[in-house]
Amino acid sequence: MTRDASELARRLARNAEAVCRHYLSNGRRQGRYWIVGDVRNTPGRSMFVRLSGPDFGPGAAGHWTDAASGEHGDLLDVIRESCGFVDFRDVAGEARRFLRLPRAEPRRSPKPDRTRVPAGSAEAARRLFAMSQPIRRTLVETYLGHRGIKAVHDAGALRFHPRSYYRPDDGSPTETWPAMIAAVTDLAGRITGAHRTWLAPDGSGKAPVDTPRRAMGGLLGHAVRFGTADDVLAAGEGIETTLSLRCALPDMPMAAALSANHLASLLLPPTLRRLYIARDADAAGDTAVAALTQCAEAVGIEALVLSPRTGDFNEDLHAFGFSALRAALRIQLAPQDVARFMLFADAGTVGRSTCGAAGN
Repeated sequence: MTRDASELARRLARNAEAVCRHYLSNGRRQGRYWIVGDVRNTPGRSMFVRLSGPDFGPGAAGHWTDAASGEHGDLLDVIRESCGFVDFRDVAGEARRFLRLPRAEPRRSPKPDRTRVPAGSAEAARRLFAMSQPIRRTLVETYLGHRGIKAVHDAGALRFHPRSYYRPDDGSPTETWPAMIAAVTDLAGRITGAHRTWLAPDGSGKAPVDTPRRAMGGLLGHAVRFGTADDVLAAGEGIETTLSLRCALPDMPMAAALSANHLASLLLPPTLRRLYIARDADAAGDTAVAALTQCAEAVGIEALVLSPRTGDFNEDLHAFGFSALRAALRIQLAPQDVARFMLFADAGTVGRSTCGAAGN
């Protein structure tokens, strides 16, 4: 796999400008570099890709650096992040498609297990997620855009299924609706469950069904995760609420527990030193904050509460806009985290962010 990756990276580097024009289309060429907001194709100027140079080593073509986040990598990383891929096989397949190379000879492996698994089980959740596709240019992006979320950083936890099964109750016929599929994972990154949000056919909102949100598999203690937590983590209830926070703090790792009860029971990484709890402004949210704060402080983790001005942070994003949301969060963060996660605030992040709302 390492040899295959190195060869693909070299071939992509020899066509660096074409790769950038395709996968980083929101950028532009400037001298020997391609300039764009970040590796996820956000408009801006903080990331630069070297368009010419040797095949490997310092100054190699295809190498990129994001001056804002400190991220760096090669053009395979560009394909992975811009397309929202998780598995290297998907990245390599897309790279081969772009380069018009023949498909890699598949390794011999046992025939896939097509045995039935219990409905709603963790294995059923893993299969559903595997059958779904990255969210880029799908109804999931349309739906989130209508919620004021114009870009998802570290989108690997979200996928799109064009025809996800929905049954109103046991006695009703099965329907199919497009759906946003979210992977619920444990602290080791293993998928334990999945969350489905069925969508309207045009992506303008949720599907017109009685329960447009349902979860399956093992949820207790786990979450839908955006970024990898080390010493700092922000945790909230809903996916849209958490993604709204991530619009304002794109470099802070976050976890969506999916409900107040599950937020109260969230398992915390052993390396964590500070936890931000994004509360929903209701009685269940207050109860969850109290329970999770107690659990965090019991193991020596500092717990700080982030409070919205309205019912939740997605409502805040809609009502007041990105700049106001960011300003409200700034005064609720620990000073060291303002420097760490809001270093490029104000004018710097205006060009970098693609989240917005009517209140802007």
